[in-house]
Amino acid sequence: MKLIRSGSCKFQKLLTRDCVVKKRVSKSVSKIINDVRAHGDDAVLKYTRKFDHVKLRPRDLRVTETEISGAYQDLKPEIINALRLVTDNINRFYRKTMKKSWKIKEKDGVFLGEKVTPIDTIGVYIPSGTVPLVSSVYMTVLPAKIAGVKKIILASPPNKFGTIDPYILAMADLLEVNEVYKVGGAQAIAALAFGTKTIPRVNKIVGPGNNYVTEAKRQVFGFCDIDMLAGPSEVLILANQHANPDYVIKDLLAQSEHHKGVSILVTPSKRLAKIVKKEVENGFLILTKNLDEAINITNEIAPEHLQIMVKNPNKVLKKIRNAGAIFIGAYTPVAVGDYVAGPSHVLPTAGTARFFSGLGIQSFLKTSHIISYSKKALEDASGAMGKLTSIESLPLHMDSVNVRLH
Repeated sequence: MKLIRSGSCKFQKLLTRDCVVKKRVSKSVSKIINDVRAHGDDAVLKYTRKFDHVKLRPRDLRVTETEISGAYQDLKPEIINALRLVTDNINRFYRKTMKKSWKIKEKDGVFLGEKVTPIDTIGVYIPSGTVPLVSSVYMTVLPAKIAGVKKIILASPPNKFGTIDPYILAMADLLEVNEVYKVGGAQAIAALAFGTKTIPRVNKIVGPGNNYVTEAKRQVFGFCDIDMLAGPSEVLILANQHANPDYVIKDLLAQSEHHKGVSILVTPSKRLAKIVKKEVENGFLILTKNLDEAINITNEIAPEHLQIMVKNPNKVLKKIRNAGAIFIGAYTPVAVGDYVAGPSHVLPTAGTARFFSGLGIQSFLKTSHIISYSKKALEDASGAMGKLTSIESLPLHMDSVNVRLH
């Protein structure tokens, strides 16, 4: 591991995580998006041939019932049982966080409130590289379903046989995803954002992806919503002399399984630092004067995953302000959150936990303000409104009030 000091140039680089998009990527993505927007299915199929090396027809894009049935042949009963456990955990967690509409009565006939409404349609993007990201399916789809989203569209790249990975397909079917399409990359994001003759337009796109997918999500934001611009996965372990070095080492090594995964150990323990540095090749090691400094540095870094491995973790937890997900104690590795605990593993990376939250119920809800005034309430407010509309030189705004009072 690289030993870096707080305040050094290397530390500042770690804080920024170097998330600058390469011009080549941005230009290529922009071309794909504009092409899909202008030519729809034809452009989608062209890029599918180019990048996935699969020749499809428009009618082949949507997964059929026959293909879904075939996917279950590779799904063993124990996998189904594991998925049921996960589904129960996620449902139990997110039902506690559900936001409801509300209304309050103020004085003299004023009613105020919020109407909470689920987003109508979302698109879920699931990559399909060397391994099927089955966990990303349920970690994105389930919160949306619990929030009440009526239509969920899933897109995933086709393999060389022109089909979608059976585990991803079966998981989508078990969760009752409405439609599944064989399309990947930036062209999938563009198709979901703008719609084609075959692929419906959605209101929000969620899910992981490579640099091209992430850049595509950035470029379509505003035409639809997105979950976040996620970078490489990262873990920060905040530990002291009470932590088991073997646990710390294994957790840091587990992070290295992710492509470009970032592993960070922040500790005031010289002994722990020495042991870990010897065993872990990649990552960053920050040695601090004391635990309070370690906590402050952790808040500066604002990690995606934070593991607190000290004698009194709850005392440290009170001082943590910036983290995507927080794992407490010696027996809570990040892997628990990745797969079975319940909260979604779609989390803010690259320091964006300073202002972003992980994917949840709120990600799929929108609110409409409710305002209702009686004539008496409007009269009472008219004086202040007259002064404010005068300052902003908007007399017709005040006319719309006065016509109701005379």
